[in-house]
Amino acid sequence: MASDECTGYAGKSSWPELVGVEGTVAAETIKRENPQITTVDIVLEGSFVTTDYVTTRVRVWVNENGIVTRVPIIG
Repeated sequence: MASDECTGYAGKSSWPELVGVEGTVAAETIKRENPQITTVDIVLEGSFVTTDYVTTRVRVWVNENGIVTRVPIIG
């Protein structure tokens, strides 16, 4: 696994290949590919979220059909 320059952690930090995938499938993929991620939040587009940056969290943004609409990234 490559080191992520931004977070200093090993493992993936973004998952562009998950755009268009079902949110729950994306969440499981993220957890499997980077075990340092402790929180994967599935968030409905248009929802309000905090602006803090958490190196162990990924938000998976989905539409009303549960499909990923943005590239999931650490933060």
